[in-house]
Amino acid sequence: MSVFERFLTVWVFLCIVAGIAAGQMAPGLFQAVGRLEVAQVNLPVGLLIWVMIIPMLVKVDFGALHEVKQHVRGIGVTLFVNWLVKPFSMAFLGWLFIRNLFAPMLPAEQLDSYIAGLILLAAAPCTAMVFVWSRLSNGDPLFTLSQVALNDTIMVFTFAPMVAFLLGISSISVPWDTLLTSVVLYIVIPVALAQLWRKSLLAQSQAAFDAAMTKIGPWSIAALLATLVLLFAFQGEAIIRQPLVIGLLAVPILIQVFFNSALAYWLNKMVGEKHNVACPSALIGASNFFELAVAAAIGLFGFESGAALATVVGVLIEVPVMLLVVRVVNASKDWYEA
Repeated sequence: MSVFERFLTVWVFLCIVAGIAAGQMAPGLFQAVGRLEVAQVNLPVGLLIWVMIIPMLVKVDFGALHEVKQHVRGIGVTLFVNWLVKPFSMAFLGWLFIRNLFAPMLPAEQLDSYIAGLILLAAAPCTAMVFVWSRLSNGDPLFTLSQVALNDTIMVFTFAPMVAFLLGISSISVPWDTLLTSVVLYIVIPVALAQLWRKSLLAQSQAAFDAAMTKIGPWSIAALLATLVLLFAFQGEAIIRQPLVIGLLAVPILIQVFFNSALAYWLNKMVGEKHNVACPSALIGASNFFELAVAAAIGLFGFESGAALATVVGVLIEVPVMLLVVRVVNASKDWYEA
């Protein structure tokens, strides 16, 4: 894990400060950026999201799907937690904390939007950072690759219906055409472009592929941080008025991370999977494809929405919380194998 990745929380915090300051000093500039839209798609953000997502998707080898049969039990646990537990548990936590327990401390007009952001975060399983978490926990690399490839394949078809369903049961309406546009723009097209790029690089040599991955790796983080500066330039006024909102939104996200990682880890032990399979299975169930969640939240609800802010809180706490989960699964190896 690079120093830059390890201190992602620090960079995110600095982007929050920089974005809020820039938004207060030059509000006209950011309002102009916000108006650069075509068919409800903000062009600067769309470009940044592609730069953010495509380098990560180049690493995904969909040819590894044949490895799924080697670890059917572990894959079964991953799919169960990622698609049947995680989104629904987050919808419940959003209802419990945002609509009920924390409602008096949050702006009433943003409650639905906050819940929508939490649901978007939970409906997108991790794609890139899970490789880092797996490596830190000595996870089986082939299992990690196969579960990521399978999750990404499923996400192309189920992200929109899952989000629409959960928002519907949360009494939040989202236009289907806007949601489908987000899926095409931020999942289908980036996956297609990334796989064409991957094929082109590998056709040259493995060394060319590795060199390209090293070179383009920082692009994703740089684009993410630039997006966050833009986002907080729009969110600054709301955060200055109610700085507690970030801490309140972090509560359901933290509970969801610990609950889902513990559940996946325990289920793998119950079905008899090896520790180096249980670790990446638990870690992908706990982390999120936050780049997609941020993009979808901005596309669906806008820069100034509570949904966009909620997804960014996920980015803010992702690295320190996942490093803690990695430490727990590593330290509990003797218990797991007993």
